Amino acid sequence: MRTIQLHIPDEVDWKDYDFSMIIASKLYEEGKLSSGQAAKVAGLSKRTFIELLGRYGVSVFSKSLSDLESDIANA
Repeated sequence: MRTIQLHIPDEVDWKDYDFSMIIASKLYEEGKLSSGQAAKVAGLSKRTFIELLGRYGVSVFSKSLSDLESDIANA
């Protein structure tokens, strides 16, 4: 696992979890992480991660037609 250190100005009124969630949701959106992996990066349960995705402008549904068909078949 990699650790990244960011220096954020004190004036930025965000919680540490916001930055983790932004990174995790972007990696999830790009298909680089599964929802479970992204939730772990964000330090959240999978359910909470999925519930919060919309706040970060990310859809829980894949943009890929084949992924959508697979999800429907597995539902």
